[in-house]
Amino acid sequence: MDTSSFLVQQLINALFLGSIYALIALGYTMVYGIIELINFAHGELFTAGAFIGLIVLAALQKYGFVQTHFVLTLFLVFGMAMAYVGVLGVAIEHVAYKPLRNASRLAAILSALGMSIFLSNGMMLSQGVSDRAYPALFGLKGITIIGARITYGQVFIIILSLLLMVALNMFVNWTKLGKAMRATAQNQVMARMLGINIDRTIRVTFIIGPALGAAAGVMVGMYYGSVRFDMGFIYMIKAFAAAILGGIGSIPGAVLGGMIIGGVEVAWSAFLPSAWKDVTTFIVLILVLYFKPSGILGEDVSETRV
Repeated sequence: MDTSSFLVQQLINALFLGSIYALIALGYTMVYGIIELINFAHGELFTAGAFIGLIVLAALQKYGFVQTHFVLTLFLVFGMAMAYVGVLGVAIEHVAYKPLRNASRLAAILSALGMSIFLSNGMMLSQGVSDRAYPALFGLKGITIIGARITYGQVFIIILSLLLMVALNMFVNWTKLGKAMRATAQNQVMARMLGINIDRTIRVTFIIGPALGAAAGVMVGMYYGSVRFDMGFIYMIKAFAAAILGGIGSIPGAVLGGMIIGGVEVAWSAFLPSAWKDVTTFIVLILVLYFKPSGILGEDVSETRV
């Protein structure tokens, strides 16, 4: 492979990996933008989405539905995973976070950590501790671009990720509920005085954020071919770093941060020992926090907006 083909290949890999990190990071940044809480259970919601997708896909494949209705299969797998995790996200908010809205920040953080441990152990008990194989949908077929190869699975994941990001941006900026979310993120007291239903707005946030994480979980399972009950931890760390890197509370910042983290990780794997690639996430994060603590597109914490 010549130099140009090699660089194009790494660019494709960076776009693919960055898209996944960006989707997960959006869940973090939306929740923080609304209630200024880091949802440490987000990694487990990502994992739950992957397992629900696996269960649905395995059931459809068992009855031969995948071969006869491929597009509908994709819709059902992603739709049911996102719907389930969206409902789970609302339940978590109602049980673990809503009662502590007026409590100290430490109490909310401990509640989030407790919910993370609870969900992780629940998946371990229900799904086992070993890797679970994901049914292959796209295989290894693909296309060649300037000497670089991109599989149909990567094409699908990149396109779907971009569509979800664009849809979220349009929802937040163009819809009435999206404007309510931005108003709530800016000033909850004023938003309530203006007649905005704060509780409903927060519930919607806890539907959309986890649902995006669930979609990323299904993508990871489809591409890598297996899932595990504790796989959400490393993705949570990287997506959390991406959200902070871009500017916690900023939707464009989460997307930018995810792409940067993915790009840096791919570049490290291409030119340096890949065993240390996870270290790059923290190197980039430390540098950004040192030179620009608010993140690339972030604002002062007191003025953070979605």
